[in-house]
Amino acid sequence: MRLLKKIVAPAVLALSAIGFVHHASAQEKSATLLNVSYDPTRELYDEVNRLFAKQYKSTAGVDVKIEQSHGGSSKQARSVVDGLKADVVTLALGYDITAIEKAGLIEKGWEKEFPGNSSPYTSTIVFVVRKGNPKGIKTWADLVKQGNQVIVANPKTSGAARWAFLAGWGDAAKAKTYDLSKADQVKASTDAAAAAKDHPAYNSAEARAYVAALYKNVPVLDSGARGSTVTFAQKNVGDVLLNWENEAHLVLEEFGKDKFDIIYPPVSILAEPQVAIVDKTVDAKGTRKIAEAYLNFLYTKEVQDVAGQLHYRPRDTEVLARYSDSLPKIQLFTIDETFGGWDKATKAFFADGGVFDQIYAVK
Repeated sequence: MRLLKKIVAPAVLALSAIGFVHHASAQEKSATLLNVSYDPTRELYDEVNRLFAKQYKSTAGVDVKIEQSHGGSSKQARSVVDGLKADVVTLALGYDITAIEKAGLIEKGWEKEFPGNSSPYTSTIVFVVRKGNPKGIKTWADLVKQGNQVIVANPKTSGAARWAFLAGWGDAAKAKTYDLSKADQVKASTDAAAAAKDHPAYNSAEARAYVAALYKNVPVLDSGARGSTVTFAQKNVGDVLLNWENEAHLVLEEFGKDKFDIIYPPVSILAEPQVAIVDKTVDAKGTRKIAEAYLNFLYTKEVQDVAGQLHYRPRDTEVLARYSDSLPKIQLFTIDETFGGWDKATKAFFADGGVFDQIYAVK
């Protein structure tokens, strides 16, 4: 199976990338970029890189090779901080890019460097259940019922798992939601996030009790999103898998639509994987121009269409509408409005001694 082959492949690409040699500055005839990304985006960037290389050759006359590195989002950010020479990072959490910024490798303000909060596509957290949904799991409340085993990765190490944690917390805290397939609702959510001064979701006793109950139903915490997919779909552990929407579709495609169903809960969270140029690297290598072109290319109709085909939600609402069958409307809340952004949420929930440590330690 294609997925399994990719799972057993090395998580991080060859070390040759670290000793990268750039040829573009001399003759502008060839160049290599390194894109350090998170776990499930292998298939997406395989296609994007092929298209970009073709487009850049035709418009700029330069042969571009784009190397990829994949792994858990936070682990990938750590690798860049520790010396992996990424030209660009395309990670699951903005917080992970901020960590690279704090290390002095990315300039402040990167979130505004590209459209849509520097997030060229979005996603959300959905449920995957066994065919026919024998446990009748439809809502977040169903996950905490006695006897329902939930498979989700460890939020200390996995970006998808952090989104899942916040999705459950926000639902229990009754976060305000939007239909983000509509442009006016996108603007309304953005305006509301900018205006939000306090975030009562943090003080919700119902939400804290909910996530404590949820993790009592989790028999194993894998370190990453794809590992939890394998636990659920290949090892047949658990009644429901919480994962990225695109990863859920991949489960059906790789393991059989006759074995699993995707369940869209009434409410979930808007997940915004973000991108940034690693300024220190591109300035040293002379690859800034190509790196900017590469990340801007993600917003073209061509790539937005590729994102839709692979079950990521395109930022372009016209393109998104073409995939309404596989990417149905769902009420979503945002991390910025509900939790005040990743810095605040990480310190409260996922830092050492935070809420997750408190509730999981007493499981």
